[in-house]
Amino acid sequence: MASKPGLFTEFPWQKLGSFKYVILAPWVAHSVYSFVSVGEGERDLSNLLIFPLMLSRWAHNQIWISLSRFQTGRSKHKIVHKGIEFEQVDREANWDDQILLSGVFMYLASKYFPGSDHLPFWRTDGIIMVILLHMGPVEFLYYWFHRALHHHYLYTRYHSHHHSSIVTEPITSVVHPFVEIVVYFILFAIPVLSATLAGANSIVATVGYYTFVDFMNNLGHCNFEIVPKSLFHIFPPLKYIAYTPSYHSLHHTQFRTNYALFMPVYDYIYGTVDESSDDLYEISLKGKEEKIHVVHLTHPTTLQSIYHLRLGFASVASQPYASKWYLWLMWPVTWGSMLLTWIFGATFTVEKNTLNNLKMQTWAIPRYSFQYSLSWQRATINSLIEKAILEAEESGVKVISLGLLNQGEELNKNGELYIQKHPKLKIRILDGSTLAVAIVLHSIANGTKQVLLRGNLSKTGFAIALALCHKGIQVKLACRGEFEKLKLHFPAKFGSYLVFSDSLNVEAWLVGDGLTEEEQRKALKGTRFIPFSQFPPKKVRKDCIYYNTPAMKVPKHLENMHACENWLPRRVMSTGRVAGIVHALEGWDTHECGDKMLDIEKVWKAALNHGFLPLFQP
Repeated sequence: MASKPGLFTEFPWQKLGSFKYVILAPWVAHSVYSFVSVGEGERDLSNLLIFPLMLSRWAHNQIWISLSRFQTGRSKHKIVHKGIEFEQVDREANWDDQILLSGVFMYLASKYFPGSDHLPFWRTDGIIMVILLHMGPVEFLYYWFHRALHHHYLYTRYHSHHHSSIVTEPITSVVHPFVEIVVYFILFAIPVLSATLAGANSIVATVGYYTFVDFMNNLGHCNFEIVPKSLFHIFPPLKYIAYTPSYHSLHHTQFRTNYALFMPVYDYIYGTVDESSDDLYEISLKGKEEKIHVVHLTHPTTLQSIYHLRLGFASVASQPYASKWYLWLMWPVTWGSMLLTWIFGATFTVEKNTLNNLKMQTWAIPRYSFQYSLSWQRATINSLIEKAILEAEESGVKVISLGLLNQGEELNKNGELYIQKHPKLKIRILDGSTLAVAIVLHSIANGTKQVLLRGNLSKTGFAIALALCHKGIQVKLACRGEFEKLKLHFPAKFGSYLVFSDSLNVEAWLVGDGLTEEEQRKALKGTRFIPFSQFPPKKVRKDCIYYNTPAMKVPKHLENMHACENWLPRRVMSTGRVAGIVHALEGWDTHECGDKMLDIEKVWKAALNHGFLPLFQP
């Protein structure tokens, strides 16, 4: 919101939430009915295409969002080297309001504005008219309206909402109070309605113009320089008729310069060009390589999880993972992306964060969870992981954490496979198991006398059982096979604390993968399910307490965290990511993979010392 919200700030449908789209239903239904219920010669294609135009504009904006986030996470051409946070994502979550509003206005114009119906597909004179009217009246009027918005009275009540985003994303371009959006729509309607009154408008002119406006808006707010210098050498006047991302970025950092819409010529005419515009363009285009210290490897989980990645839908990614009904409607895109990554996929950058001077990136292996269980996929997956490790090694990365990719003995021997193949690696490989053990141990309430260990045993599960027995806490197992397997590797002096029992009447359950719904139903009321695995159990009981998978809250000064990591809450990192950061900050020169564990208390205290906090305080 603006610092002092004025009149008509909120959109009329704001209280409808996700149901706001229903206001279009009558218009769309009437458009379709009118098209199919009349003869071929009377059908109005221009009216029917209003809704597809809205969908294409939404898709166009989403492509820019994903492209911008992909580039700012990896590219050296980033303009403003600061991060964005959840507050900005929430503020810009309703960026599609302007598309919804324009759709309503277009349906009204088609019905009531003279000459707006039954538009021809192409009119050359109309296209030329639209171009000229944009370059003249629209750009001129926008420039002066924009300068007026920076007057204290209007700025504090309206335009400050837009300028709350110093570091812009493409959708920042359309995040404005309601009354501002109305004025912008009137401005952008001048070329189209003028061509309509002249009888020269066409479908191509209308669709092309609004697509152009969206493209330029997104370009100016994408926060990475993309316009090649060669264009200005080929056509020098381009400098005055088309801005660059770095040009408009200065308006968001300096506020009192570079007011122009898309054509800087008006800033040159009225003396409001920022003096550093050319220098910033050169610097951003040349770019600066940033040294990455830590890389965290992950992978998509479910098919829908691609929309929950930072590169997916911004508002969806800013919330913990949850299956949403409307994402099922996108199944062609979902399955298509899965097939494309399966066939052509390569590791890609998802996110970049900064903690003090430490730079870290998250890379995604293009394989979904179900593919890790396919034996014939293991060689390919290991090859992708190995390639990522070697690429990080070549880039001078200090630490790489495997995170979700640590799939145990069957896949890569808890990461030891890569050290065996490349014994001279300088990069340190971690699986985060030591910190996971520490988090689980500190999640168990003081005074606990016994726990139930359930689910598939792993390196982490074994270490937890050993640490608990060392503390004198009894560890019960209800599966004979798991009990015998664990006892076989257990020190004899702790054997008395390891117990096999069919009874599930234990209030603290430490659970790994494989916990069944039937087992959960047998638990006592109030049982605490504490996962030690990478994936959380399905929540079956409402009268029990389910802890998150091992994770920690991040320090307040960790920057550029605006997407949730899978099912974890905001500003929470999994142990794999935290362990990699702590390892690099401490400068520890050792691997943590295979059967190797680090000192549990040492790792735990180091994490706390660097500002990471536990999710639970038992």
